[in-house]
Amino acid sequence: MSTSSIFELFSLQGQTAVVIGGTGELCGAIAEGFASAGAEVVLVGRDPAKAEKRLEAIHAAGGEGYFVSADAGRKADLQLLLDQVQERSGGCHILVNGAGVNSPTPFLDIPEEEFDRIMNINTKGVFLACQVFGKYFVENKIPASIINLGSMSGLIPLSRVFTYSMSKGAVHNLSKNLAREWAPNNIRVNTLVPGFFPAEQNKKVLVPERVAKIMGHTPMGRFGESRELVGAALLLASNAASSFITGHEMVVDGGYASMTI
Repeated sequence: MSTSSIFELFSLQGQTAVVIGGTGELCGAIAEGFASAGAEVVLVGRDPAKAEKRLEAIHAAGGEGYFVSADAGRKADLQLLLDQVQERSGGCHILVNGAGVNSPTPFLDIPEEEFDRIMNINTKGVFLACQVFGKYFVENKIPASIINLGSMSGLIPLSRVFTYSMSKGAVHNLSKNLAREWAPNNIRVNTLVPGFFPAEQNKKVLVPERVAKIMGHTPMGRFGESRELVGAALLLASNAASSFITGHEMVVDGGYASMTI
């Protein structure tokens, strides 16, 4: 295979990628990677200032993209988002669901309000986005890629993050269900599973004692860096490179899941 063919295999030229949570550290890096591969990226979040910084980097590298403010937990917001993307970009081909929140509250102390907030953003938001964009993909017969951000805690229960683990476990299950449902429509649904990355949502959880335990369970002995998710996300996004990959949990964890003691 020639070098040009390899580049074409991972090219996203002419495609539009909607990245919900794209104003955050991890999904922001993924958005930059998609833009470098030729996609127009739509950063979705609540903080225009964070989006502006990310868009500056994307534009400086010659990429294209813009920001849309939306609440991922509100179906009306997501429908409006899709309408804006269709009007401005002509359509959508890739959806990344990466908005997320976390909390280290002990199980017996978790208030209903906190439970509802985490489940609303981490699980309901993914559910609603898949409904809104999935309907659009199906009705318009668009071969599409949906990438849902899972978590190591969605595969292996983790202490101190009870509601977060529940919410991500549901995302993993939903992704496989939709992969089965939409495979005949050429809509691929996969879960990108980060190991331990020091994202903004985890700052309160990553106390020194916790960090030591994580490092003792990670063969590579370090946290992941946001750029190290880009290659895996690019593989899952590209119809050319991963046309027969759906329902997969793509783990990027420095070996964490391969180790017991």
